[in-house]
Amino acid sequence: MLRQCFARSGRVSSVAIRATSFSTSASLYADRAVVYATTGNPAEVLQIRTYNPHPPPPPGSVNIRFCLAPINPSDINLIQGVYPVQPAQLQLPGEQLFVGGNEGVAEVIEVGSDVHGLQKGDKVIVAKQQFGTWSSSRVICSEDVIKLPPTGLSEVNAATITVNPPTAYNMLHDFVKLRTDDWVLQNGANSAVGQAVIQIAARKGIKTINFVRNRPDLDKLMTSLTELGATHVFTYDALADKSLGKQIKQWTSASPIRLMLNCVGGRDTSAMTRYLGEDAHLVSYGAMSKQPLSLSTSNFIFKNLTAHGFWQSRWYKQHTRQEREDLIRTLTDFELKEPEHEILDLSNETSDEAATRKLRDTFTKMERGFGKKVLLKL
Repeated sequence: MLRQCFARSGRVSSVAIRATSFSTSASLYADRAVVYATTGNPAEVLQIRTYNPHPPPPPGSVNIRFCLAPINPSDINLIQGVYPVQPAQLQLPGEQLFVGGNEGVAEVIEVGSDVHGLQKGDKVIVAKQQFGTWSSSRVICSEDVIKLPPTGLSEVNAATITVNPPTAYNMLHDFVKLRTDDWVLQNGANSAVGQAVIQIAARKGIKTINFVRNRPDLDKLMTSLTELGATHVFTYDALADKSLGKQIKQWTSASPIRLMLNCVGGRDTSAMTRYLGEDAHLVSYGAMSKQPLSLSTSNFIFKNLTAHGFWQSRWYKQHTRQEREDLIRTLTDFELKEPEHEILDLSNETSDEAATRKLRDTFTKMERGFGKKVLLKL
């Protein structure tokens, strides 16, 4: 039995998962989870484990079946042991494992007593962090899910709505009061967050200057980002061109850039800050280059630059459930384009060993730079 919610006055009293009856071969009625016993390279430490179906949910809880669950960079960092949160735990007789996954879309398949506002067939997302969404089904307290509207979201967008789009939306709203025709500067523009930034900004009449890595299919990428609403797209190589600075100064003369979003770090990010106007805010939410970010003292003295860090998990901890639900509704109304993606369907693999090989092969491909969002179907 795999279980997340232990009822105690209608609230969660444990974040551990308990399981019995695991096997190495799948059955028609079995469920699966992506687990690991120790941190390390996902392509080496992850494995698929099969478990028996859940019994009926206890009072105040529901049984849910995950439809899709994405693999995010933070999921990989957590498995590697370099992300500062605790993963969901899986306790078996004689061993303790961890379950991956922080977001996904699920369907309610059974409703316990004393549950209000949810019924079988409802689509939901999980309202708590690090729940272990890389599972085919789970038991969860009804308080810990958010019901999705019946229309307005594709399954892929629903599965990816709790991490990247909220990060983009909150960074655009929490640091600078942006107006129509204002400018935002960002790197990593082809990332899931970067694409959401472009779309949300464009819907609000805000212009964006976007930087990406050079690559063989650069023209295709630049066209794609422009179609999403990007105002200008450049590679980091263009930072060496002094004429670019003159162009940007001319474009932004009526509204100097007051917000820059950084998920890369390193020298290129430092170079980008010279395009900022006075009283600007630099918001960092990632460090994909794994290089330190060095900022010129003159930016702070003469431009009054303010540097921030943003972590969506912290935002969730600091805001109420109602505020979370309002945010999801707002993002649904934006009708964002689905991220370019591939679905890794492991539900039809006949053994856990075969499913594990397929999963690890995918992580190996991602390590080489796959470029698409991968979503798990278990």
